Amino acid sequence: MATTDILDATDIETKVAIRPPKNFNVVLYNDNTTTMEFVILVLMSVFYKNFEEASALTMQIHELGRGIAGTYSLEVATQKQVDTLNAARINGFPLKCEVQET
Repeated sequence: MATTDILDATDIETKVAIRPPKNFNVVLYNDNTTTMEFVILVLMSVFYKNFEEASALTMQIHELGRGIAGTYSLEVATQKQVDTLNAARINGFPLKCEVQET
């Protein structure tokens, strides 16, 4: 009887590295046209911040030139960016919003 070099499936050990998904920041930028009231409204309606959080973040964006509205998976961050930019364009504001890897 001939011997074969074929390994039984139970003889093969497979190692799979499972990594958590990457996170992405949604960043809002200050400009000279978009009103602070509108930014607060966007932070409350798109990012579900309460009034106090939205006001504080709006001041940070105003003073520092940018601020992180939230950190999400890529799909969620991208959708929040789209929602923010759509709301800004509909209301005639040039608000800049980017998705950046953390």
